[in-house]
Order: sequence, then structure tokens, then C-alpha cells
Amino acid sequence: MNAIARAIDALNEGFGRLIAPLLAVITLIVVYDIAMRFFIGRPSDWAFDVTKMLFGAHFMLMAAYGLRHHAHVEVDVLKRLLSRRKQAALSIVCYLLFFVPFIWMLLTLGWAFFERSFSRGETTYGMMAIPVYPVKGVIVVAAVLLLLQAVAIVIRAFDELRKETPA
Repeated sequence: MNAIARAIDALNEGFGRLIAPLLAVITLIVVYDIAMRFFIGRPSDWAFDVTKMLFGAHFMLMAAYGLRHHAHVEVDVLKRLLSRRKQAALSIVCYLLFFVPFIWMLLTLGWAFFERSFSRGETTYGMMAIPVYPVKGVIVVAAVLLLLQAVAIVIRAFDELRKETPA
């Protein structure tokens, strides 16, 4: 089972490292748009929509990477007072009762959201009609990656419960 958890970690690590540089692309687009406003007096027709969509995609796609590295906010004031086994049990309960159902809902509703956008050929309303469905598809990809990372966390928690307590 640890091999599965390590494979999921490797997937989210690789995906996070692949997506992280997207922030530099977003920054370059914003700088370009600012330069257009400053030198020409007119922003580009596409930069605002593109940066908004890219930033949303970046945020969603980095969520599983953040979960893998414990970068999300956790309320561990009471949890840290517990033994490792009790922490593992609490993690299992919390992930199975709260996190997994929420991510499953995000996955199913996100798929319907993407499917509707794709079937309608949804685009932005600006001068440039940029397709919106790829960004909405990111919701589904992010939900799958988060669900996989939750599986890895639960596997590790079960592994912690199986360890023998020192005498």
C-alpha cells in the first residue's frame, strides 16, 4: 500500500513542479498588459481574461501539491496533543467523513460544469472570444488529484495505525 501512496505523491509532486512555472507566464502577461497601458494608453484585448483563467487554473492545479506538502491551513491545536496513532485515526475519520465527500461532490459537479461549457462552446465575452471550457475542465483534474492525495494520506494513516506501539 505504501507503493501506491508513494506513486500518488510522485504524481502530485511532478504535476506541481510542472504547473508552478505557470505563475511566471501569468506575471509576464500582466507586465505586458501594464506596458501596453503605459506606452500605448490602451490595455490588450485578451490579457485580463487570460490571466484570470490562468491564475484560476494555477490555483486549482497546485491544490494537490499543497496538500501533499501540508501547505494548507490546518487547525492542529488539539490534534498535536494526541499520540501519533490517535492523530492517524482522527485523520482517517476526518478525510473519510468530510474531505472525500466534498472532493467527490467537486468532481461530479465540476464534470457537469465542464460538460455544459464544452457542449455550448462557451467563450469569454470580451473582444477576443477565448474558450472557457478548458479552465472549467481544470476543476475536474484538480478534484482527481486532490482525491488521489487524500487516498495517499489515508493509506499512511492506516499504516500508522498498524504499527505496534512501543512497550
